[in-house]
Amino acid sequence: MKQAVSSVVLAGCILGTGMMAVAQAAAGAKPAAAPAAPLQLQKLDDQKAPVDPFPAVNPKYFTATTPTVDTVNSFLRALWGYDSNRTWRVAGIQTTAAPGVSKVTVFVSEKAANAKVQSTAFYVMPDGKHAIADGVVNFGATPFAELRKTLQERADGPTRGSASKDLLLVEFSDLQCPHCKEAQGVMDQLVKDFPNARVVYENFPLSSIHPEAYKAAAYGVCVAKKNSDAFFTYAQAVFDTQGALTAEDTDKTLAAAVTKAGQDPAAVATCAATQAAKDELNKQIKLGEDAGVDQTPLLVVNGHILPINAIPYETLKQIVAFQAELDGVASGAGPAGSASALQKRPAPSLSK
Repeated sequence: MKQAVSSVVLAGCILGTGMMAVAQAAAGAKPAAAPAAPLQLQKLDDQKAPVDPFPAVNPKYFTATTPTVDTVNSFLRALWGYDSNRTWRVAGIQTTAAPGVSKVTVFVSEKAANAKVQSTAFYVMPDGKHAIADGVVNFGATPFAELRKTLQERADGPTRGSASKDLLLVEFSDLQCPHCKEAQGVMDQLVKDFPNARVVYENFPLSSIHPEAYKAAAYGVCVAKKNSDAFFTYAQAVFDTQGALTAEDTDKTLAAAVTKAGQDPAAVATCAATQAAKDELNKQIKLGEDAGVDQTPLLVVNGHILPINAIPYETLKQIVAFQAELDGVASGAGPAGSASALQKRPAPSLSK
């Protein structure tokens, strides 16, 4: 199942608040005729329920028979349900000039006074399993289920955490990628915060821009043959000396990292040059390609692809906890922070 993961932030055009003031100024009471009447304080009405922020839905914008409103709402809940302050309404499901392609329009806002209403749209493909915004994403009531199953079957890189695959966090990373280096603190914290998660590292070297990444990954494949702990020690040592991954110094840098992992640099170098090591590495790269990975670092949480560094940690933690809840598995995490504590994101987003 192919899924493009370029930033899938849907265009949000401001429609205006669509909201009226909830309360009006109360009229003052007329003076009593009897001068002896004591001064009375006027009692304010109880606070009224918030006004619906969305424009009225017009049936004429529902011309397509698929997908249904229920399917769209389930899809959006899978994407956005982690944020209890976000609210939305399906505003239209229309046919298009392309046979079988439906345009879905959604109003999005927040549960706050005077919150703006945004409009976002995407197109559902004839197969009912994919949608297009500015890229292709999985669509349906359970949009992440297929990729989750694929990774449960094929993601067999070095692991940390639980032996169970019920809550599976798969990191696709490049040892020469500076952003991947930055993401390691986040990954370490996720391991601590979600003791029931199985956290897997899959190599995805971007050789076209990081010429030493493939060799570094091949060394890692060989180090991991001993055990996962040795691999993570090796990987952290490579990240720590990433600037020395140059044509002149890569071999020396990787040898030092292998030594830190408690293995023989010469034996690992020999292993890394074998076809077997390259086949194993290419298998990991193929898995990333099949999952739709086109950048690093990326984190896949039970099939939900997320750009690690683009999401504030508390929000990322909330998403992981919500995905576990959706899938009916225990995350092992403590109580999550309230949605109001989440850092705001700039616009409604599909898949990220």
